[in-house]
Amino acid sequence: MMYNNTTPFTEIQSGDPAVFIDQTIANQLENLALANLNQSPLVANRLLEEIDRATILSRAELPPDIITIGSEVTFRDNATGNVQTVTLVMPTEADITRHRISILTPVGAALIGIGKGETIWWQIHDHEIRELTIREVVTHDDSAPKPNKDAIPHECI
Repeated sequence: MMYNNTTPFTEIQSGDPAVFIDQTIANQLENLALANLNQSPLVANRLLEEIDRATILSRAELPPDIITIGSEVTFRDNATGNVQTVTLVMPTEADITRHRISILTPVGAALIGIGKGETIWWQIHDHEIRELTIREVVTHDDSAPKPNKDAIPHECI
């Protein structure tokens, strides 16, 4: 689904890995992407596309090897062979010196919701396509996204 006139480099293809997103952050991620359409259309559209095609699950239903906010992810850059470990975070918590990457980066938007063993692509700023393979995903219980205090409790729905 497109949200503005900026066309992403490539459309989501049927061969892309399945995406699973924690329902406690799905709306927050969508609002964040929509708020950044003018500043970072490529990244914002990629994040919106990932949310659109995602299966939204409760935190308890989310498989343990699925990347979410707070997950520590080890991946291999298939072009360079480099392996690195990063933590996927919200923009305000990003700190590259501590290997904490924002969901509003090309790789951050590509990582959300996929699992160990999957291979994904993302486009860097000079239109180069990069591909990486997820080797490990660790999500600590204390890094779980906090529910939005304004959200309606599940038992009230």
